[in-house]
Amino acid sequence: MTTLTVEQAQAVLDENFAPWVRSLGIHVTACGPETTTMRVPFAPDLCRVGGTICGQALASGADTAMVIALATAMGGLKPLTTVDMMMNFMRPVANKDAVLDARIMRLGKTLAFCTCEIREMGGTKPAAFATGTYAILA
Repeated sequence: MTTLTVEQAQAVLDENFAPWVRSLGIHVTACGPETTTMRVPFAPDLCRVGGTICGQALASGADTAMVIALATAMGGLKPLTTVDMMMNFMRPVANKDAVLDARIMRLGKTLAFCTCEIREMGGTKPAAFATGTYAILA
């Protein structure tokens, strides 16, 4: 199967995700056969008090990054749905973009398992970590 380019992966996001997800400004910065890196740009309207990007924006970003990683690995978006997602928040992302590194752990015929590590732009320590299970519907 052919993996998608960054431009093709971004087109999948732009053409298929809900307007409110796209309004987060998420964009693909790199992709490969089992990984996708995306960024959520810092914006005051995504923040809670003190310039900290809210957990809801980071969780939406993580789910989106894992789905785009799957689309990249499958050569395009196929019908799938999130079965389970778990988030662990370790430190804030404040006044900086959030970088999301999604990785496919297993891509089966009917289920896929992914992880997504989130860190602040320029940082090396994880700010949050997500795991997701996805049902592949077709």
